[in-house]
Parts: sequence; C-alpha cells; structure tokens
Amino acid sequence: MKQDSLLITGAASGLGRGFALRVARPGITLHLIDCNENRLKDTASRTEALGARVFMHALDVTDAPAMRSVIEDIGASGESLDVVLACAGITGGVHDQPGEKGAPSESEYQVRRMVDVNVNGVLNTIFPAIDVIRRQPVASDGFRGRIAAISSIAGLVSFPGTPSYCATKAAVDRFMVATGGNLKQDGILLSSVVCGFINTPMVATNEFAMPGLVQTADAVERIMAGLEKNKRRITFPRWIAMGSRLMDLLPIGLSEPYYLNQPTGAAGSMPVVEKPSGR
Repeated sequence: MKQDSLLITGAASGLGRGFALRVARPGITLHLIDCNENRLKDTASRTEALGARVFMHALDVTDAPAMRSVIEDIGASGESLDVVLACAGITGGVHDQPGEKGAPSESEYQVRRMVDVNVNGVLNTIFPAIDVIRRQPVASDGFRGRIAAISSIAGLVSFPGTPSYCATKAAVDRFMVATGGNLKQDGILLSSVVCGFINTPMVATNEFAMPGLVQTADAVERIMAGLEKNKRRITFPRWIAMGSRLMDLLPIGLSEPYYLNQPTGAAGSMPVVEKPSGR
C-alpha cells in the first residue's frame, strides 16, 4: 500500500494522533488537521522528531471552504494524497435540559453540532480529497488513493442514550460503503471503520463498563491492516458488532426497554456539547 503522503483529521488526539505517530518516519509527508491548535502542535512536533515532513493546519472540519482550500492546495503542489484518514468527531448523550421538565434529551444545538462535525466534517474532508485523488496516477497496487472514515458500532444500533451519535455514525458508514462501490472503479478505495470503544480521550471520563475496549495503538494497527487488504468495511471487535446487529433486528418494543436500562454514564462522562456564549 502506497502511503508516502497522508492527510489526517482529528490529528490532535486519539486515533488521529495514533495514526500520525504510527506512520511518521523519514520520507513520509503528513498533513495534520485539527481545531485544537495547541494539541495539534504537540502531534506535529512528535511526528517531526520521528523524521516525517509535517504540515499543520489548525482548522475546524466543519469549515467547508477552508477544508477544500487546504486539500486542493496539496493537489496543486504536485504532491499525491495516498491515504486520507477522517478521524475528527465528537460524542455526547442525553442530559437534563436547563429549564425544561421531562425525560433527559439532547438539545437542538447538540444534535446539529453532532451532525455538522461527524457527518459534514467527513464530507468536507472526502469530497475535495476525491477530486485530488482522481487526478493522480494509478499506483502499483491498482489504486490512486485510499480514504477511510471513522464510523462506530454505535451506528449499528438505535441507543436512546446517544441518539445523534448513533445516527451520524450510521450515516458515515452507509455513505462510505455505498459510495465506495462506485469509486472503486476509479481506483479510489473508500473504507468505513466500524469500531467499538477505543481508549482515547473521547471515552476517558466514561464511568460505565466499556466491553471490548481496544487500546489506541491496537486500533490503529487493525485499521491500517484493513486498508492494506483493501477492506471496504473494517470492523472490530467483531463479537460486539455481531451482537449489535442482532439487537437491531429485534422489534423496537423488545430492544428499547433493554437499552433504556443501560447507563449513559455519570455526570460528565459524556460531555454536553454546549452552544458557545454570544453565538
């Protein structure tokens, strides 16, 4: 698998940083994107110390014009994009809403922000990447380039504790797999990563059991191995994915009571995505 030049979103922490550190070495070019500039600088300095040539882009994946500009500039420079890893994402769950009575829920802002980051952020990454990769020659492995987006096993179920997270990850998975059937004919591999709990900052404050928890380095290896095998869907842990698919086949009246009894975490374990003041 040709991987001389990679673009990674969400590179300031978690899987994004894990990928960057795993591939960084002399002869490798990394384009690192994240909205957290301080942590992004840390990733950049670590990967540069390993010998990689690093370009740091501090921006939000929801900024479509900025994302297209950065990615198009890579293509215009004559440099190839061998692997694109869309790792940027946020999570969140239901909470008691300020000033409102009734069952916990997600605020409209949280739902829309989740969609904007987890779905639109992926699209803002892959569409300009597709345009750039289409102009590249076919490599010896038969592909012009590879694009992977992080979905989740949460996308296989309808868990009332994290409604919009489940919905956005389902959208990413279906889009990547369905669209990949067309783009493979153009020499572009689209892969959906359907993973369970990974030991990243996203889950660090969870105060509930996380079955099948995978360490970041192990998750990175599994994903890279899947890309090298040209897998369109990379799934792990498989036993949790199988169980989730079976649960989703049950009538809602049977599955929902079970889900409603599952913990969504103690206060603070699934951060509320608040609307910034003054906006």
